[in-house]
Amino acid sequence: MRREVLKGHLDLLLLSVVDDQPLHGYSIIRELRQRSDGAFDLKDGTIYPALHRLERSGLLRSKEIIGEGPRPRRVYSLTAKGQEALRTQSDVWLEFHTAMDKVLEKTT
Repeated sequence: MRREVLKGHLDLLLLSVVDDQPLHGYSIIRELRQRSDGAFDLKDGTIYPALHRLERSGLLRSKEIIGEGPRPRRVYSLTAKGQEALRTQSDVWLEFHTAMDKVLEKTT
């Protein structure tokens, strides 16, 4: 998927994935890829800066957990502010999507 199409929608995608359960960065990347049938195959350099930005803005929180593997992992989850942002951004997206469908509809 072209970068310019994704621009402006990354926050909504990340908040939506993390809403289901707390996840670490690689799991978020994998979940986005899986849910989109490969359309959102995003790189670390796209995801991690966005996660850090969302955390700084109070929409996500993170904590380090010790698990399998040599290093602790940072797991991200939604804050109350993040849940509200997810609802608001989802509503805006659905309104936009509906309007776009109407414009793109072909009449017979």
